[in-house]
Amino acid sequence: MADTDRPAPQLGLAFVPTLAPERLRTLAPAVEAVGLDELWVWEDCFKQSGVASAAAALAWTTRLRVGIGLLPVPLRNVALTAMELATLERMFPGRLVPGVGHGVQAWMAQVGVRPASPLTLLREYATALRALLAGERVSVEGRYVQLDDVALDWPPAPPPPLMLGGSGPRSLELTAELGDGTLLAAALTVEQVADVGALLARTRGAGHPLVATVIVATGADAQQRVDAEVPLWGGEPGRGIGVAGDAARVAAEVRAFADAGATSVVFQPVGGEPDLDGWLGFLGGEVAPLVRG
Repeated sequence: MADTDRPAPQLGLAFVPTLAPERLRTLAPAVEAVGLDELWVWEDCFKQSGVASAAAALAWTTRLRVGIGLLPVPLRNVALTAMELATLERMFPGRLVPGVGHGVQAWMAQVGVRPASPLTLLREYATALRALLAGERVSVEGRYVQLDDVALDWPPAPPPPLMLGGSGPRSLELTAELGDGTLLAAALTVEQVADVGALLARTRGAGHPLVATVIVATGADAQQRVDAEVPLWGGEPGRGIGVAGDAARVAAEVRAFADAGATSVVFQPVGGEPDLDGWLGFLGGEVAPLVRG
């Protein structure tokens, strides 16, 4: 049974890197125009820069929250990440939602930065990044993070929320411990999100922000298009991953994710979506009112 006292989740669009970078120029204002709350850009190797995409999306919109989901920490010096996020937050206060995480380890190996202990790196990195964004002067001699009397000249006040991404139990516990919220991988079922929500509640307590992504298609052959998309993100068709159907069907799935603990539900298009603008209008004009109502 749905929890009628639970607030409606924030609704957003996942600008997945299967979309060409230049497509963001029209999509970011369109996400805002149809009334969605958030736009999430990705940083996948070797496709698109999360920071560059977020900067452009923030500049092309006026109220939209722009999330970065997520920056792989082995790829980026923590001082550089702090500088970039602080700059964006000061230019566009209150609208940036950055996320960091392990990154895909095979990709990290390709560029020679795969850590022996991803958990240790993420702990050191998130702790140092949070301190730098808070305006602290930081010195640390960690296994992976080394800083000698480093402080930002222009720290944001207040700093943006720092989201952490993870998938395994130990990583998720770390996101609950150190993050202002948790980013989940794509292609998860409602039941999987509920399991994560329960783990986070045990670690952090109720109310920990949780961002879930759902693959959505509507119109002709919607289910076939979802089933073709799911394996590309590591899932298996027919196991409840993604949703196909009309506005009522999609809204019901969003509410199920919210009941499972998701505070933000981010819509992901299938690859080769035949009418991306129409799909976005469907989400903002038909699905969002049902969710919020």
